[in-house]
Amino acid sequence: QIQLQESGPGLVKPSQSLSLVCTVHGGSIATDYFYWGWIRQAPGKGLEWIACIDYSGRAYYSPSLGSRTSVSRDTAKNQFTLQLNSVTPEDTAVYYCARGAPTSEFDYWGQGTRVTVSS
Repeated sequence: QIQLQESGPGLVKPSQSLSLVCTVHGGSIATDYFYWGWIRQAPGKGLEWIACIDYSGRAYYSPSLGSRTSVSRDTAKNQFTLQLNSVTPEDTAVYYCARGAPTSEFDYWGQGTRVTVSS
């Protein structure tokens, strides 16, 4: 089994960029054949997929968020990162990182980190 841990700021001001880091323990983001993803859940809403990066470093983005989203990785630290630009209060959510199974479903999740966008 693996464990994933999100980290980043709990409060971000509107128009700024949000950066979150997911640290993976017990598996390699570079050599294990999986996708590594970011998902969020805003208050009162369902889960929303944001982006993924695969074992080779290829990135995939949600059509609705891709224009202001970037996902990258640091293989030396076994981490992958989400950057969401030009945030608004509507970006307030719990953000999760997760491992994507070959079926494109997510089997291992982090605990989530709550992000509030407010002045």
